[in-house]
Formats: sequence, C-alpha cells, structure tokens
Amino acid sequence: MTMRYRVHHETEYHYGNIVSVSHQALHLTPQALPHQRCLDHRLHIEPSPTHRIDERDCFGNPLTRLEIDTPHRKLLVAAEMDVEVKSRAEAFELDDSPPWEDVVTALAYLGGRLPDAATLDANRYRVESPYVHYDADIARFARASFAPGTPLLRGCAGLMQRIHHEFRFDADATQVATPIAEVLEKRHGVCQDFAHLMIGSLRSLGLAARYVSGYLLTAPPPGEPRLIGADASHAWVSVHCPRHGWVDFDPTNNVRPDLGHITLAFGRDFGDVSPLRGIILGGGEHELHVRVTVTPVGE
Repeated sequence: MTMRYRVHHETEYHYGNIVSVSHQALHLTPQALPHQRCLDHRLHIEPSPTHRIDERDCFGNPLTRLEIDTPHRKLLVAAEMDVEVKSRAEAFELDDSPPWEDVVTALAYLGGRLPDAATLDANRYRVESPYVHYDADIARFARASFAPGTPLLRGCAGLMQRIHHEFRFDADATQVATPIAEVLEKRHGVCQDFAHLMIGSLRSLGLAARYVSGYLLTAPPPGEPRLIGADASHAWVSVHCPRHGWVDFDPTNNVRPDLGHITLAFGRDFGDVSPLRGIILGGGEHELHVRVTVTPVGE
C-alpha cells in the first residue's frame, strides 16, 4: 500500500526586542528512504534570508542553513511538503533476528578485523550523546527485556511494549533537557522522552539505536473533521540489526512504524535533528508558536 501526505510545519518566534542577526539550521526536509520519497518541498521564511545553503549533515539528513541580516521582531519559518510513504510491513518475523549478544559482539571493535561500512555507521549510535546518558538503573530496566539468547528484535519489541504500558504520556511533565534517569524514575513524559529512554536502554547493552524525528498522522474522533494544527512532531527509535538493517519501533504508541509515520531526520538524539535551532543577536524575551498539520492527499 502507498499513502500520500501533505505536511505543513510552521514555526513562529515573537521577540521582545529587535533581532539584528539570526543564524538558523533547519531539519525540515524529509529523508529519501526505500519506503519514502519527497515529491515536493517548499520553504517560506519571513524576513527573507540574506544567505541560504542547502546541504546534508554528518548523518545524511537534508539540512538548510539560513542567515538573516534584516532587523526583525518576528521570525516565521513555514515548511510545506508532499510525501509519499509505502507500507514497510516487514516480511520477516521478530524472531528472525540474531541473539542480541551476538549483535553486540558483531558491533564491538576487535583488533585485526576491519568493520564494514554498515558496522562503522552503526557504531556512531552505540555510545552516550548529549541528551542520552544511561546508568546502572537504566541497564537493569533494559535487561528485563533481554534475557540471554533473546532475538534482538523480539527484545526491542518487548522493551517498546513495556515503555508504552508502564509510562504515562504527560506533555507538561518534562523539558527538552530532562535526563532519562528522571523519566525512568517518575514514569511519565512525551514521545521525545520515551524515544530517548529506549535508546539509552539499548545502548546500555552495547546495541546501536538512533533517534528518528518525523510526523505521525493522528486520526480525529469518528465523524469529526481533521483539526488544523492538531498534529505534532513525533519521535521514535531505529535499531540496527545486522540481518535486516535499521528497524523502527515507536514506544509512545507501541507500534512498528508503517504508513502513518513520516520520517524527517535521524541522529544520536533530539539535539541532532531539532527542526529549527539557531543563534540570534538581540531579541530578549520571546514567544514560540509551532503548528503542524498532516493531511492525507484526497481529504
């Protein structure tokens, strides 16, 4: 099956004082993947940037860099994209994966053995990163899903299910920099927290896991129209399996992403793939408004 979506992602800053210079980095262009392609992409920016560079970051994600020299008290960045997503309902079973200990061994450095490109890439996602630090408690939490000999993907599915059932979604409970140790202790958070917790748990075992940012189609109540701005940015996890490549898991919803998930970018954690981040000169206090709408083409 194939679905086609139109995504509108709007970010608006209102500053208390004039901003004289703004440098921004945007991860707002969808990845080209075997199950996904971007058919069209448009950026609307106010005020217009003085300079713009489109490139790729060190993880292979499309990246747009902006320099705005026009004095301003409001910054608007609106991205609109048409994306086609194909079903990736895998033909393999979760048990059709190596024991997790064998995967750890395959990823580990051994003198005299030259790792292949896929292993080198995966190793970037095996260690702690700015937003993902783990400790003994997180390792114990992870091992409850990874008994000796457990197939890697079966263990990942079990960990995903436990996070979904044992943690409560609470949009006001955490902030961007909330440590995952605190998320584990208090048992609530948002999709970003649950993704970071699952990633930290897997890395504590020596496995490779990366953070995926994107969009999730949220269905309105039966008989109700789709609400503009009701959707939001979403986050999930991708795990490296030597036999099947990168396999995605969504701990917030306890599903393996398929037609309803649109991939934007991936990195070590949220900090690598924030939709919009930058440095400004001036500005003072500010207000931020983010609106995201995901609409199937044809609605």
